[in-house]
Amino acid sequence: MTTVEQGRTTHTEATTIMPFGAWETTPIIGGFGDDEILFRFPAADDPAPAPARLLGMSLYAAALGLTGIGVGARGLLTALGGTPFWFMPALAMLSLVSVAAAVGAFLSIHRPSLPWMLLLGASVPMAGAVLLATLY
Repeated sequence: MTTVEQGRTTHTEATTIMPFGAWETTPIIGGFGDDEILFRFPAADDPAPAPARLLGMSLYAAALGLTGIGVGARGLLTALGGTPFWFMPALAMLSLVSVAAAVGAFLSIHRPSLPWMLLLGASVPMAGAVLLATLY
């Protein structure tokens, strides 16, 4: 180990900046006060999530992803036929909000109910994107 590597720490001061906690790669033993970290990458010593839970979340996310592909294809065909300027940005924004919620669900997989709420929340903008793509 060199002298440069000895000064490295495993946590950041991001909890004071980010309102939802920090993107930690390892759990903080002492913590930063009463702030609870909701989203973080799992550490090496974290217990593995239950296989049924991981499978259920993955299937739900896959269904959202396949729906997004269908929405994108339908939106592209609609856009090629001529649409107003707001159509594609609105479709993209709804899809990106859905993807962000799904990513948040996987980053909070060790929480009891937060991942499922985020996956259900990801369905709402995706349903809006489906409606926008099919009814316009």
